[in-house]
Amino acid sequence: MSRDQSPEQRAIRAVEAAWRIEWPQLVAGLTRLVGDIDTAEDLAQDAHLAALRQWPRDGVPSNPGGWLMVTAQRRAIDRIRRDARLARKLPLLGHDLLTEHRSPSPGEEPGMGIANDRLRMVFTTCHPILSQLAQVTLTLRMVGGLTTEEIARAYLVPRSAVAQRIVRAKRTIKEHRVPYEVPDSSELAPRLAAVLEVIYLIFNEGYAATSGQDWMRAELCDDGLRLARILTGLLPAEPEVHGLAALLELQASRVHARSDTARRLVLLPDQDRSRWDQLLIRRGYAGLGRAYALALQRRAPAGRYALQAAIAAVHTMAATPEDTDWRRIAGLYALLAEGFPSPVVELNRAVAITMVHGPAAGLELVDAVAASGTLDGYHLLHAVRGDLLGRLGRPAEARAEFLRAAELTANTAEQALLHGRAADYAE
Repeated sequence: MSRDQSPEQRAIRAVEAAWRIEWPQLVAGLTRLVGDIDTAEDLAQDAHLAALRQWPRDGVPSNPGGWLMVTAQRRAIDRIRRDARLARKLPLLGHDLLTEHRSPSPGEEPGMGIANDRLRMVFTTCHPILSQLAQVTLTLRMVGGLTTEEIARAYLVPRSAVAQRIVRAKRTIKEHRVPYEVPDSSELAPRLAAVLEVIYLIFNEGYAATSGQDWMRAELCDDGLRLARILTGLLPAEPEVHGLAALLELQASRVHARSDTARRLVLLPDQDRSRWDQLLIRRGYAGLGRAYALALQRRAPAGRYALQAAIAAVHTMAATPEDTDWRRIAGLYALLAEGFPSPVVELNRAVAITMVHGPAAGLELVDAVAASGTLDGYHLLHAVRGDLLGRLGRPAEARAEFLRAAELTANTAEQALLHGRAADYAE
């Protein structure tokens, strides 16, 4: 934060930072209290506006998130008192306000109440009354706190389409009176695929942010990992729940090595592997073992997330980049492509093939993906193609691909890296 800013400017920046970080749990907690997502969003926005008025005048509170929640709850009480139809909710709301800051019960971890609110929100927005695409989009917004622009970039669709999808999904939830709760075991299965995908995408947005100045958004990684861990407790017999948790543990183990002191991104081959978190790696291995054991019990093949976790595990087993077992990784990507085909999987498989058979073999696969047109707006397609063309001694084409990749990403750190790669091939 700049020292040249006035106290008022610093307070406004603090408001916006708290709003961005606290918004998902704020709305989730308020939805539990008032029973309606739109009302919860309105109350949260009221608290946001109150902070913009009061923090520059009174100073930034020591607990910004708590301040926003208490302010929103007071707005909720005022609204309930004014609205006779909601008056019956006042006793419940009053009880929740009294118990909001209670000490954790025996066996309950600190912050579990907030986590459970967000898990309720996940299962509410992943209700089978919605299409899977609507489930994922709404949950990314309501639980992950992603903006419509970020969701649009993640799905390579127009912002207006995402906005309309969110509005329609919330309307459907309201019209069908979908309960705000974690469903019982008999109703979990229909929502599980969407819930897993949502948690995966929330983590991924934190792991490689689609926009902004920062390469990563640690709070989203933490959110995704926390939700995945909670889900393993709720569904301990589901292989893919453990597969997803294992994948996120292994990916999270590399977070601190993925940027340098200047906040520039550091690619996998250049990372200081001594900075990888060994505790998270061990947790990932354990989760992966459970995922494969449970799949074996069911006589089922490894799932999408378990296979990706296995790939991540191979990377963590290598003491140096040169020790990486790329043949094994290529084989795992082949299994992933066979069971869960997608152009992004093919692109990643092309990278592994490159490391085994050379850039010409990799470029052949990348060109096949490019010819399909499905990833035209995906910056990593052009970044991978640029790297392969450079290795093959085609500098002009490589430079053009890196510049195209830089145009397609809204992340400043990625843009800097890609412009640097393009400059390497300047005449």
